[in-house]
Amino acid sequence: MMQPRHNQATTVARPVAPKGTRTVRRPVEKPVEFTLHMPQARAVAVVGTFNDWDANRTPMRPSPEGAWETTVWLPAGRYEYRFVADGQWISDPSARECVQNTFGSTNSVLVV
Repeated sequence: MMQPRHNQATTVARPVAPKGTRTVRRPVEKPVEFTLHMPQARAVAVVGTFNDWDANRTPMRPSPEGAWETTVWLPAGRYEYRFVADGQWISDPSARECVQNTFGSTNSVLVV
């Protein structure tokens, strides 16, 4: 005669939402337009805390009026940034706020 096993684990079925019905909550992003009036530049990018200060990640495009423009979608927060025009790092002349950086110049500040 077999003895019942009391040490066996029992499996309990739990309901699971079907794939595709789960929602991932993402931060609300807003479009931020960056503009630098520098018609003589050949290449311009915006760099900052939102793109790891990488001059290759956010290039800007020239406008017919001689400005350079791009739009970046950012969640709410405080960001520091600069422009890189033909290899030269430039603070935004139209920024409302600037802070000192460790390179002896300033970073422009943007609050979204």
